Amino acid sequence: MIEFEPPKPIVQQTYALKTVAENMMRPVSRYYDEHEHEIPWDYINFMHMAMRATGAGSLAPREKKEKEGEEPEKKRPPIGYQSLAFMLETLSWGDVGLYLVTPGGGLGAAAVEAAGTPEQKQKFLARFAQDKPCFGAMAMTEPHAGSDTSAIRTTAVLDRERNEWVLNGEKIFVTAGHKALCESDGFVVVWATIDPSAGRAGMRSFVVPAGTPGVKVTKLEHKMGIRASDTASIVLQDARVPFDHILGSPEVEVKTTVGFKGAMATFDATRPLVAATGIGVARASLELLKELLAQQGITIRYGLPRQKLTSIERDVIDMEVMLRSAWLLVIKAVWQADNRKPNSLEASMSKLRAGDVVTRITQKAVEIMGPIGYSRDLLLEKWFRDAKITDIYEGTGQINRLVVARNILGYSGRELR
Repeated sequence: MIEFEPPKPIVQQTYALKTVAENMMRPVSRYYDEHEHEIPWDYINFMHMAMRATGAGSLAPREKKEKEGEEPEKKRPPIGYQSLAFMLETLSWGDVGLYLVTPGGGLGAAAVEAAGTPEQKQKFLARFAQDKPCFGAMAMTEPHAGSDTSAIRTTAVLDRERNEWVLNGEKIFVTAGHKALCESDGFVVVWATIDPSAGRAGMRSFVVPAGTPGVKVTKLEHKMGIRASDTASIVLQDARVPFDHILGSPEVEVKTTVGFKGAMATFDATRPLVAATGIGVARASLELLKELLAQQGITIRYGLPRQKLTSIERDVIDMEVMLRSAWLLVIKAVWQADNRKPNSLEASMSKLRAGDVVTRITQKAVEIMGPIGYSRDLLLEKWFRDAKITDIYEGTGQINRLVVARNILGYSGRELR
C-alpha cells in the first residue's frame, strides 16, 4: 500500500537538504546562471562529503548493525527511489541547475541499476563512494535521431582477439557529460548498436570510463535555463572498453528487444525523478509568488465559492491543485519503482504532468507579478527559463504522451506513432 506520509528518514533528510538549498544554493543561484560552465566546486565538494556521511542519494539501503542484546530492527519497505524524489524536489527548489551538478551517478548510475548484473553494479557504482567527487552520465541522443532512441547509429563492434568493444559514433545533449569524462573518475553509459540490421534488438549500453582513449567532449551547449549544468556533445572514435562493460547480454535475438527494454527501464526509473525536479521549481515559484502577494496585502481566501474569489485567488488555487496532483503522480511512480512493480505508464504520466505544470506555474507567476516578475530583480524569470527543460529531457512531452496512450489503449509503438 502506498504511504502518502514520508517515512521518518526522508523527513530528516528533507529538513537537512532544505538548509543546503536555502544557504548554499539560493545565494549563488543568479551567479551561476550568469556564469555558464563555471563549475561550483564549493557546492560540489560540500555535497560529496555530506552524501558520503549520510548515504543520501544512494539506491542501496545502508545496513545497520544491531548492538549486542538489541532486538533486530524490523525490515523496512524499500524507499530508495522515494528518498531520491524528495531529495531532488528539495534541491531543485533551491536551484535545479545546481542540483544537476550534485556529485553522484546520475543517469549513468540509473542505467547500470536498471540493466546491469549484480557484479556490474558493485563494480561501477562503488566509485561514487570514494573520496573524490565523481559523476555519471548517460549518452543516448544523436544528431539525426532526436527522440527516436531506436534509430541510434553509434556502433559497438567486438574485437574478439583483444576481447574488447570498439565504439564509434556521436552523442549530443549529454547532461553532465563534461564532468563525467573530464572532471572526475566517472563514466558515461553510451547506447550503441551491436547489430544495425537487428533494429531495436541490437541496442545495448556500454560503460565508458573517464580517460578512455578515443572519447572526446567536442562542445558544451549554451542554454536557456539550467545553466549551471553542463550539456555536452561527445564523439567516440575507435574507443575501446573491456568486454564486461556491456550491460546486458551480448547475444542478439531478433525476436527480443532486451537492449531497448533496458533503455526503457532506465527511463521508467528516472522519469519520475526528473518530474520531481520540475515540481521543486514550481513549488519555489508558487511560494515566492504567495509571499510577494502577502507583502501587498493579498491573501488567498480558501473555502469560499469560486465565484466569490478574485482572479488572482483563483489562479493561485489552480496552481496549488496542479502542483499537488503532479506530486501525487510522482509518489505513485517512485513507490512502484521501489517495490519492483511495472511503472512505465505512471513514470511517463508523472513526467508529462510535471513538465506541463512547472511551465504553467512559472509562467503564471511571472505574469501575475508583471514587470518585476519579468525582471532580474527576482528569481521568478530564471525559474521560468529553468522550467521548460522538464518537458524536454528524459523524453519530450510528445514522446511521453505516446507512451501513455500506448499503455492505456494497448497499442504497440509500430501501431501508434
